[in-house]
Parts: sequence; C-alpha cells; structure tokens
Amino acid sequence: MKKIVFLFFFTALCFAQQPTFSLKKLWSEDYNPERLESIRSMKNGNQYTALEKVDSSQTSIKRYDFGKPNDAVTLFSTSDYSEINTFSGYSFSKNEEKILLETATDQIYRRSKQAIYWIFDMRTKDLQKVSDAKIQEPLFSPDGSKVAYVYRRNLFIKELVTNNVIQITFDGDYKTISGITDWVYEEEFGFVRAFDWSPDSSEIVYMRFDESKVPIFSMDIYGKDVYQFPYQFRYPKAGEENSEVTLHRFTIESRKKDKINFEGERPYYIPRISYAKGANALIIQTLNRHQNDLKVWRWNSKENTLQLILEEKEETYVSIHDNLKFLEDGSFLWTSEKDGHNHIYHHNENGVLIRQITKGNWEVTSLYDYNPKSKEIYYQSVEGSSTERGLFAIKLSGKGKRTLQPTEGTNGATFSVGGAYYIHSYSDEKTPPIYTLYNTQKNTPLFRILENEDLTKTLATFGFSDKEFSTIEVNGESLNMWMIKPADFDASKQYPVLMFQYSGPGSQQVANRWGDQRALWHKYLANQGYIIACVDGRGTGFKGADFKKVTYLNLVKYEALDQIAAAKKLGALPFVDANRIGIWGWSFGGHMAAHCLLTGNDVFSFGVAVAPVTNWRFYDTIYTERFMRTPQENPEGYDLNSPLNYADQLKGKFLIIHGSGDDNVHVQNTMRMVEELIQADKQFEWMIYPDKNHGIYGGNTRKHLYSKMTNFILENL
Repeated sequence: MKKIVFLFFFTALCFAQQPTFSLKKLWSEDYNPERLESIRSMKNGNQYTALEKVDSSQTSIKRYDFGKPNDAVTLFSTSDYSEINTFSGYSFSKNEEKILLETATDQIYRRSKQAIYWIFDMRTKDLQKVSDAKIQEPLFSPDGSKVAYVYRRNLFIKELVTNNVIQITFDGDYKTISGITDWVYEEEFGFVRAFDWSPDSSEIVYMRFDESKVPIFSMDIYGKDVYQFPYQFRYPKAGEENSEVTLHRFTIESRKKDKINFEGERPYYIPRISYAKGANALIIQTLNRHQNDLKVWRWNSKENTLQLILEEKEETYVSIHDNLKFLEDGSFLWTSEKDGHNHIYHHNENGVLIRQITKGNWEVTSLYDYNPKSKEIYYQSVEGSSTERGLFAIKLSGKGKRTLQPTEGTNGATFSVGGAYYIHSYSDEKTPPIYTLYNTQKNTPLFRILENEDLTKTLATFGFSDKEFSTIEVNGESLNMWMIKPADFDASKQYPVLMFQYSGPGSQQVANRWGDQRALWHKYLANQGYIIACVDGRGTGFKGADFKKVTYLNLVKYEALDQIAAAKKLGALPFVDANRIGIWGWSFGGHMAAHCLLTGNDVFSFGVAVAPVTNWRFYDTIYTERFMRTPQENPEGYDLNSPLNYADQLKGKFLIIHGSGDDNVHVQNTMRMVEELIQADKQFEWMIYPDKNHGIYGGNTRKHLYSKMTNFILENL
C-alpha cells in the first residue's frame, strides 16, 4: 500500500513540475494541429474547395481561387438548412453541379461506415435525402442523374429525377455481400466500395463476395444490459478459407446482370477494380493466394474481352498500391520494386514498357499526377534521406528532373486538375503542418493557407526536448534511430531507456515529420527522467526491397534480433542504465514488445504490449500469408516466432493491454498469452478495456490507457 501511495504522490509531483502541460488535454485533442480537410481541385484547374467547421453546429464547403486567397465563396453551409446540423464529408458529381453530403455517420470497421446522405443541387439549391435509412458508399453516376449505394449488403441505384430506386442484388445476407468488401479485403487491401460506374453511366460493375466457407469469429459485447451478446462476423485466419470473389455487370437499360469471366483463370484475390480515366475500359487487378503474382487486366465491356496488360512476379510478394495512372493516349504510369527500389515506369496501352522514369538507390513514395501540357510527372520520394520526403517533377521522357521541395522534413502536395498549382504541406519533428499554395511551373509560393502558429507557441512553453535523429550499427545494418532526452539531460548521469517501435513490414516510425499525441507523451516521459528511443529495424520500409523483405517467412525473428541488439548497444552508452531498458509497442509493435521481453530477457527488464498479436495463426489470411505463407506450408515460421512459446522466460515487468471488442487483433491473442504466463507461474499485469476495438478509444478510454501506462512506467522502469 505504501508503494501505491508513493506512486500517486510521485505522479502528482511530476505533473506539478510542468503545470502548463496536461495529459487530460492531450487526449481531448487540445494539442492537435489544424489541418486542411477534404481538399478538392475543381475540374477547371483554377479553383479548389475545402470543408470548414466553424463549430459543432456549422459546417460549410468553401471554394477558393488559386490566385485569390481571400475571395472565398460558400457553396454550401449547414446554417442555411435546418435538415443538417453538420456533415463529415462531401463529393461532387462529375459536372460539379451536385454535392453529396455525409451526415450522422456510424463507424463499422476501420474504413467502413454507414451514414445518412444528402444531395445538394447547386443550381436549384434543393436538398434531397438519398435514403431514409443509413447506407454505404454512395457514388454519383458520371452523368449526375443517379446514385448507386449499398444497403444491407445489397446494391441499389436511385434515379434522382424520378426518385425511383432499382435494387440490383437480392442475395445479401450473412453469407453474401455485393458492392462492398468483406472484412479482410477492407482491412488489408484498404478499400470498401467494390463497384464502379462505366464512363457513359450505362452500367455498373460490382464485386460479389461469397463468404459461406469463411469461418465465423465471435466475440462478446458486454454493453450495459443484463446479458452480453455475441457479435459474429466472418474472419479468415491464416490458412483458412477466404471469400470466393466474382465480378458482375449490371446494365441499366436492360436491367440484366452477367458475370465477367477470366478465360482459363480463376483469380483468387481481386484487390482493385476501376474504370480508369484514359483507359476507356475497366481495369482489374488480380492476385494469387501467395500474393507473388500480380496481373493487371483491361476489360472491354462492349466486346466482353479481357487483355492482360501487366504482370509482376516475385519470389516473396508483390505489394498492392494505387500508383496506376492512365494518360490521354491510353499509356499508363506504374510504380514497381522490380529493380530493388520503388520507381516509376511508363508502359504503352498494351503494357509494353516504354521506359523506367526514375532510377536510383532510393524510393518513390507517392505518384501524384501528370501534367499533359508540360509533360511532367509529379511525385514524392526519399531521395537524399530515407527518413524525410521531398517533392519532384520529371518529364515523361525521364529527363528534366527538378526539385519542387527538397528532401528536408516531410513534404506533401495536392495538385490542381492539370497540375498548374499545388498545395504544399510541410511538417517536421518541431513544426506542425503548414499549408502553402504554389505555382507549379514557376515553383513560387503564392500565399500561406494555414499554419499552426498558436500550437507552436503553446508547445514551446512545455520545455520538451526535440528528437535527435541518427543511425545505429547493428547486425551488419545501419538502422535509422531517433532519441528523446530529458530537457535537463546530464551526460554524467545514467538514465533508464524506453524503446518504442512498430516494426511491421514496410512501416516507418523514424521519420522527420510532425508526430501525434503519442509523440508528445514520449516527450513528457523524457522530462520525467527517461530516454525514449526508436529504431527501425530490418523489415521496415523505404530502404529498398531487400531490406524490407528479408523478414519473409519469419516475421518478428530479425526484427526482434535488431531491437535486442540495439538495446545492448544503447545499454553500453555511458549515460544509460543498462539494467533499466524497456520496450513497448501496439499491434505488431505489441507482438514485438512481448517477444523481445521474453527472448531478450537479459537485456529488457520491462515491456508493455498493447493489442498484441501473439501467434500469427490467429491473424487474417491476406496480411499474414503475404509475409508468412500459410501455417500448413510454414509451421516453424509461425511457432518459433511466437511469444506464446517463450512465456517461461519472463524475468522483467510486463503489462498487457487489449480491447475486448477488437475485431482486428482479437483479444484471443492476449488470453492465450495470459494463460501461458499463468501456467509458467509468471507474475504480470494486464488490462482489458470492455468492448473497445483495436484503437482502444472512446470517452475517457484513451486518457485512462495512457495514464495506466504512465504509472506502470514510473513505478517499474
């Protein structure tokens, strides 16, 4: 009891030393920067729109001229319509005469949601509700006369003039979905809407998911009633059956449906479909189960024919991305890692390679746009530093490269239609986001749109130290690292070290960009007398394909070896207490924290694992098999790298945290870890947040979670 009393006294004392910084305010978003939300370039290329929230009861869409920053025109405001209090998103019809507004949104999973949608006609000023029920993924037809959407797993079309509703599919139930993706596609391929309109608005192509063979996962929702209830959904764990996915076409005039067939093939995954501008056809990407053979097809709807225009094969895996852009002549731009680094390639309309546009021992991180007038491609890359981002322009010929923004800090861009202007976003470790409008050809700033001066001034009063970026040499590699020291750091003293990491394939934590609430929490901890460090080990991104894919078939093995070796090297520094080195992480990082604490028990004396995977057998097919193949093919890769098998090696202090409603990394992972620790007679701490998902938030939850971790660190490290 005395120890607990002392802990609370010490925690209160720490807060008293910095009266201007509040953890409560941190988790109520008081220290979050302002950002430009939902920027849309108008098709004329001379104007853009942005969503602006005045307060909780007033939201508007304003249009700005790129050359006249002060001449804002309000296109829509909730203050003019009593039907809508606020809205969270918007999109234009192709002719920009109608706006689709999203209100009363309910989140489902990470990306999926249902909401009430309204259509605002900019000519008549009429406001029309799409449906009285909450629907999913509405999309204007290109001619603006219809909206397609999904309701209760079926696909519908609403004709806006007549208000007539056409139901396309009728078999949506607990085994079948049409028009939106299943759980695993949404989570791992990163999209929800699984349909698209043809350019002439005459037909819709949609994906149908037959989930009948996918095992059902069940988790209790405790709620506030007398009895909890089981929440069940289809979740394919590694090695199990996935949905059978097929493609179908619905023709508006005839009301007929037909299936799109792949001659001589049966695609296992279909990670992308879209009617691409310039392609004049539906572009379909398919992937085998091992995810090492990607094919890109062009489907001609008039002739019902498929043409293979690109194929990529790897011994390991091929990454899915959205860097596919068709040009006016039918040729296309594509990014690939086939030369060992991610670069831009130009192919003709039949897929024949014209040339590799970018080259070098660095990676293209975003392919933004193509300017047909200047024949320039605009992109972001890590040329110059893998921890920073620069903006560049290069001719379609591969010549005439010029720097728009140097590789210092993190530079991003939103280009106008046609590319005459771009809104430049900049941040670094010390600078919250700044938005500036640029003329692209002259590359001159026209005006500052937004900067977070007040936030910068507020944070400057807290006395936080900046991250120090460097590299650390371990296991034959030069790994990127940052370190935060106490503001009153004294090199003659010794400090405990808390290492943070994520470590997942292709990820990056060591980057010179503005952080989030967690970054401020790390700086707060540093001022309580800790050194906070982060190392991106092997398997992380932006240092080439070989560095990223070395972990293939052995997730966590090399990543853990790198964290353990880095901890040993940090422990040898004269200002580090080698007996007090801890590690923490969330999700993949939680898996790593548990594995490192157990297998590196001679180095780590402390660990916190939040929402950890504890055996990849428990995680989903698409993510896990991409890096591990199936458990049937690679049983040792799954089991030798699972902390469940090393529970008897626990020596240090261990805290495990999970949300019981985690649909992504199921609480099953923590329950199995807890059982192994109990049977090994090991003492540890754990915390379950009822009904909270993988993000563990809502109400007071996030504050409580970080307070829990803060107290555990102050007491045990």
